Amino acid sequence: MDGGAGEEGKQERHLVLAHKLFLLSHPAVDDLSKVALRAEVLGAVKSDDMAPLLESLVAAGVLEPDDALLAEMRGRIDEEIRKLDEKIADAEENLGESEVREAHLAKSLYFIRVGEKEKALEQLKVTEGKTVAVGQKMDLVFHTLQIGFFYMDFDLISKSIDKAKNLFEEGGDWERKNRLKVYEGLYCMATRNFKKAASLFLDSISTFTTYELFPYDTFVFYTVLTSIITLDRVSLKQKVVDAPEILAVIGKVPHLSEFLNSLYNCQYKSFFAAFSGLTEQIKLDRYLQPHFRYYMREVRTVVYSQFLESYKSVTMEAMASAFGVTIDFIDQELSRFIAAGKLHCKIDKVAGVLETNRPDERNAFYQATIKQGDFLLNRIQKLSRVIDL
Repeated sequence: MDGGAGEEGKQERHLVLAHKLFLLSHPAVDDLSKVALRAEVLGAVKSDDMAPLLESLVAAGVLEPDDALLAEMRGRIDEEIRKLDEKIADAEENLGESEVREAHLAKSLYFIRVGEKEKALEQLKVTEGKTVAVGQKMDLVFHTLQIGFFYMDFDLISKSIDKAKNLFEEGGDWERKNRLKVYEGLYCMATRNFKKAASLFLDSISTFTTYELFPYDTFVFYTVLTSIITLDRVSLKQKVVDAPEILAVIGKVPHLSEFLNSLYNCQYKSFFAAFSGLTEQIKLDRYLQPHFRYYMREVRTVVYSQFLESYKSVTMEAMASAFGVTIDFIDQELSRFIAAGKLHCKIDKVAGVLETNRPDERNAFYQATIKQGDFLLNRIQKLSRVIDL
């Protein structure tokens, strides 16, 4: 795995492999596609001598057992580690600190390449101990973050992001700081903190260089998806709809431009059609798939709220017509969202009318203050009873 900034269009190959492994286990991927994926995965495993991954894939029934192949891989790994250890010993005996560090780094990268996660992390720590420059220490953190994203180890990712931020307090260049924003944004998106993810992605729109994580059009896809459910209309217009960097590539992602612009322009039929086209992409994304249902609900909350904000009351028929769906569908949808507290309106089924009852901000603040006051009084009363005892 390459800790440095990726070349344009060159995604880190282990993260490409991770996506293929995700698709292999996905029920929506057809059997014929999985045959091709299985061949590609085996090819990647062979080319990097990923013996630990081969063992786990065989155990999971994803790949066929091949003891001869595994033995060959183990033999090559043992031989390469022997050579790397010799280089480390030679550097320590005959060369300077820089060469010693490079020899240790080479061993770290080899463990990463063959998929020895724990050994790689351990060797990266050893390499860090030989490293003085903040920039080089940051590159080691990027290696660790890539390991974290390959294994979806969110604890490792979180700790590594915190470590990187601490390193930046000692110094560090803007290029690496900007790259870290994308790594943190991806972590936030993968852990359902869409608001922070959108903020970090938008900050990185004009400085994006993290091609090792994903191509720029995928980055724009993530930026638009997270922004739509977290930004108000004014911010969405300024930061996303009119952003030249987004406009330049949004057409490369099927349905994404229609998804964004039809929402902003209140073209609800077009929005639902575009959204339907995007759902497959969201389902087949390893970072977004676990949050698919949640995201679907949040998007519908945004679009229904936007429609209802224009009216004090509106007929169910008018809303169904605007969205290109049946009255029964709108009735069922809104009933669920109202019950969950996501929409502030009520349904008059006899008249077939929706009446909005948007809560006044000052009134909402007043109610919250009363609740907090009641809670505080209860705590004081309990405390006084304890003191009296």
